[in-house]
Amino acid sequence: MSCIDRIRGQNIRMGSHFLAAAGSTLMLALAPGLFAATDTKGGPQTYKWVDADGTIHYGDRVPVEATSRERSVLNREGVPVGELEAQKSPAELEAIARREAEVLKQRQHDQFLLTTYASTADIEQLRDLRMGQLEGQIRAGWLYVDSLDERLRSLQSRAFVFRPYSARPDAKPMPDDLAEDLVHTLNEAGSQRRLLEAKRAEMEEMRKQFEADIARYREIKLARATP
Repeated sequence: MSCIDRIRGQNIRMGSHFLAAAGSTLMLALAPGLFAATDTKGGPQTYKWVDADGTIHYGDRVPVEATSRERSVLNREGVPVGELEAQKSPAELEAIARREAEVLKQRQHDQFLLTTYASTADIEQLRDLRMGQLEGQIRAGWLYVDSLDERLRSLQSRAFVFRPYSARPDAKPMPDDLAEDLVHTLNEAGSQRRLLEAKRAEMEEMRKQFEADIARYREIKLARATP
């Protein structure tokens, strides 16, 4: 082999290595011509995406496996003019829907505050009224519980003269109506106590909600007053 042939062989090998290394750069350089041919008016869109291996692709259709990644929309000259978000998983879609619902709920509540109250004094007045009503219901409930406790003590005193509470050998069995009255009164007293505990919890939640509404109302008003 001559010296000239060896030089030509080396040049060919060097050229092939150069082309392999610069393949993605050449693709970008040639891309505008390809886009002009495919992205005509009324024709298909041209997309750019990167696969899982980091390789850049171009085409008028995005494969299904690439929809889980972000894609670019290109114009005729190959310049990005838009972005397509990656396809969301069911969990991500559910989280987005939940956040949007929370934002909508907050906007609706803000509108309610602004259209219902003229000032924080109006909210405080309604708070005091509602809290007073609940407090009255709780006081009445405890009076009823006290009466049930008193009746229960009276029934228990009567029950002590009957078997099985009385130790006297000649004691008679407890009458059915007395036993039923004891059970009913005991259950009613327990039920009323649980109801009053729930009323207390409701009252506390109401107080917190009114405090939050007052704070939010002030925040909205301040934001609107700030230029």
